[in-house]
Amino acid sequence: MRPQTFGGAAPVLVLPVGALEQHGPHLPLDTDAVTATAVAAAVADARPRAALAPTLPIGASGEHADFPGTLSIGSDALRQLIVEVVRSSTPTLSAVMVVNGHGGNVDALRSAAELCTAEGRTLLPHHLGLPGMDAHAGRTETSLMLHLAPERVRLDHAEPGNTAPVRELLAEMKAHGVRGVSPNGVLGDPTGASATEGAELFARLRDRAIAAFDGLTE
Repeated sequence: MRPQTFGGAAPVLVLPVGALEQHGPHLPLDTDAVTATAVAAAVADARPRAALAPTLPIGASGEHADFPGTLSIGSDALRQLIVEVVRSSTPTLSAVMVVNGHGGNVDALRSAAELCTAEGRTLLPHHLGLPGMDAHAGRTETSLMLHLAPERVRLDHAEPGNTAPVRELLAEMKAHGVRGVSPNGVLGDPTGASATEGAELFARLRDRAIAAFDGLTE
């Protein structure tokens, strides 16, 4: 099968990957998927070679299992799913760029990329994040959602969670999950979140993802 081409170059599949997990009492379960989808769509809008894939909405979220509504397929299943997407797409597409909105997916994506490299395929995991962003359902994610989907944010339910640096919480979270360190599921403080700040954060996330895409296609 000959690759489809855009301007003489095979397209790159841009695949948003999220999660379905609690985000405190004020944000929707699919917050990570909403953000990843929006950033991936922005890449596709900006770059003709980007072929936008449907979002994978469930990831590896075992650390949130104690909270109602959380669904997780685990790292092993996510790794295999991503590998199979790459295998099935690379006969016609030159590479796959995953736009990942959830930190719990990182290990699976790293392992998937290593296997794809060994098979002679190209998978670039791009993880959404910026210096200074809080860990989970705090000000930055709340601001992003106020920009992307304000009708789905319940600011009247927003409340601070555990604001300690994540590195200080990792051991306890590994042993007892997020609930073990934050009864309301929030790691950070959503106080002061705004759509204006969310728009600025989104622009930075978008530009960073476009730069990663350009680095892949140069």
